Amino acid sequence: MFKQSKPRKNIRKGAKKKRRFAFLRRLVIGFYAIAGVAGLLATSCMFVLVHDVITQCDYFKARKLKIEGGQRLNNKQITAVTHIKKGDNILAVNLAMTRKRLLAHPWIAEAEVRREIPNGIHIRVYEHRPLAIVELDRKYLLNAKGHIFKEWTAEDPANLPLVRGLKLSDIDRSGQSAATGNQHPTVTQRHFRSKGLINRPFEAVMQVLLMGKQARGMLSNQQIKQILVDRKIGITLRVFKQMKTVVLGYHNYPLKFRMFTNILAYGKKRRSFPDFNRIDLNNVNRIVVNPVKPLPDGDHKEV
Repeated sequence: MFKQSKPRKNIRKGAKKKRRFAFLRRLVIGFYAIAGVAGLLATSCMFVLVHDVITQCDYFKARKLKIEGGQRLNNKQITAVTHIKKGDNILAVNLAMTRKRLLAHPWIAEAEVRREIPNGIHIRVYEHRPLAIVELDRKYLLNAKGHIFKEWTAEDPANLPLVRGLKLSDIDRSGQSAATGNQHPTVTQRHFRSKGLINRPFEAVMQVLLMGKQARGMLSNQQIKQILVDRKIGITLRVFKQMKTVVLGYHNYPLKFRMFTNILAYGKKRRSFPDFNRIDLNNVNRIVVNPVKPLPDGDHKEV
């Protein structure tokens, strides 16, 4: 007897169907990929077109350039630094780059730039306020924050106290005191400074300058011509047009400022009080006044 044979599966026919479906799937994926790329290119072209239309539109042309804060620099000089001129499209102005250009100017400490839709640019600058001239390897301008912001030139203010005797190791170009290593004093440092306990040359100079900035009396910065730093003795001032000498030393500057003012007030009341060329306030318990004209022996003035 013959055994009944099993029906054979059509393997080739199934493989052809699978290959056909795989081809169609790849074709659909390729179509979607091409459509996606085409859509992205179309969107990009649309954005570029819209950008060009907006940045070239007369509606957004700069008609108002508002500039504030300039004192040393006039509006024309500030505008030249920004490279912005009337008629420029305000949406095409790179605000970040404009601000960087302003901050690159040695007299500008901070700057703000913003658009005022539809046709304005507002620029505000904050200039450095020079406090003194510091003589190091060359002469530099120092501001109230203790920052050296530019080299002094003949075009810069000359009626500022001249500081002599500091070293490059005392202060760097960024304004940090090399002794403290930071620009912002700690609570402990502020406490000791408030008590007049200062033993670093740069900190001593800064306190004298800041006190002179606020003072309205005889030791204002207008009257202080030079600040001489001796690392052992401390601070010595040359004041008034006559370049009179005032020895302050270190520490207790608020008290010494008051005592100096009181001595001058006393001298004005007492006509017999001689004019001086040197006052030593280093030791507040033994103040020595050297008169312009020598006094007879045994008649030196001590306060």
